[in-house]
Amino acid sequence: MAAVYKSVSKQPNGKAKTDDNEPKPKNRQRVLILTSRGVTYRHRHLLNDLHSLLPHSRKDAKLDTKTQLHQLNELADLYNCNNVLFFEARKGKDLYIWLSKPPNGPTVKLHCQNIHTMEELNFPGNCLKGSRPVLSFDASFEKQAHTRVIKELLTHTFGVPPTSRKTKPFVDHVMGFTLADGKVWIRCYQIQETEATSKGETQVSLQEIGPRLVLTPIVMLEGSFGGPVIYENKEFVSPNQIRSDLRKAKAGRYNRRTEATVERKAKKRDMGLRTGEGTREVDELDERVLFA
Repeated sequence: MAAVYKSVSKQPNGKAKTDDNEPKPKNRQRVLILTSRGVTYRHRHLLNDLHSLLPHSRKDAKLDTKTQLHQLNELADLYNCNNVLFFEARKGKDLYIWLSKPPNGPTVKLHCQNIHTMEELNFPGNCLKGSRPVLSFDASFEKQAHTRVIKELLTHTFGVPPTSRKTKPFVDHVMGFTLADGKVWIRCYQIQETEATSKGETQVSLQEIGPRLVLTPIVMLEGSFGGPVIYENKEFVSPNQIRSDLRKAKAGRYNRRTEATVERKAKKRDMGLRTGEGTREVDELDERVLFA
């Protein structure tokens, strides 16, 4: 079926052309997907879900290093990929996603949170494996320069070209990208068609198939996994800092209770109310004076 679709879409001379009889530019996008060491099972399931939704992707083994990320450019060139989707795990709980266009860039680093895989919530929707998605972007992506760059990187990464080898000539799901509260919210829906009336009219609806995730932009680099910083999110607070502040808050409450206990004991000692500690002053109303 895919071969017939390609042959019909081409002109008799074998080259695809537009309506103006000009050569149609080819969309050659391939994505290299891989993770670092230390990913959890939820991160691994998310990677498998994205790999199944992107037929133009190539999944590779884990990368041994977290500091020399420029090696990903060589891997992308080795597998003939011009997009890299790298999952970096920290401390077995934090996940960072790198989107890059090797070899010249740019690169954006995002913090991934609120992950829900396909099997986790038992999404009722389903789509054909290898089909192409419809990318739906919020209008807020066009308001700032760095959001336009993020939109372009997401388009190249999740936009499946029609000439990919494993792509089927069907469009049956939608990937939605929404920009809210400084974060990118990603949702995936199946396009369902049901007969509404007896006249043969169909009703189109959307059914979520997963996965879900929220991405917070952190930093944007001019090159591929290197180069000068062209954007930095000043409002981003790392998960390590949040956990550190929570521990300090708990430690502060404990320290205040400990200091209050020490002060209470010292006050009782000064007043002579503790046995064997301090001297109690003898006044006129003391029993030892009244009944002497």
